[in-house]
Amino acid sequence: MERVTDVAAAVESTVESLLGVLENARLAQSPAVPPAQLRVLTIISRNEHVNMSRLAETLDVVPSSASRLCDRLEATGLLRRVPDPRDRREVRLLPTAAADRLLDELRERRREAFAEVLERMPPARRVELVRALTAFDAATEAHPTGDSKGLRTA
Repeated sequence: MERVTDVAAAVESTVESLLGVLENARLAQSPAVPPAQLRVLTIISRNEHVNMSRLAETLDVVPSSASRLCDRLEATGLLRRVPDPRDRREVRLLPTAAADRLLDELRERRREAFAEVLERMPPARRVELVRALTAFDAATEAHPTGDSKGLRTA
């Protein structure tokens, strides 16, 4: 069996290829949305009760930086700020219908881009890939600290 460090190097190299496929799909998007703004949209679309401080914490940025990102998204019609019904002093961040469509289109473009690459692989290797990725995902969930949150990104 290969050394774990050799496997880690192979995974790192492959991740660069995966990121290239994802980036090409993002660049094909019209209008192009910068990665940081896409990350904000992804975070707020996956979490029902996101306010500015929680977003800043998730992004690991100061609140003013998160606020500027939200200003840009709001100006382009991709984000809404609404009073939180549980605490009127808080502002909730919500994706607009346009943001939902944009994220759906991006997911579809990414899947198509991956499918294009996967078509060039023999079927048996695709099955092996799914097994390996499933095992890797399970290993991230079984992080020794019990906190897998830090191992996943938005």
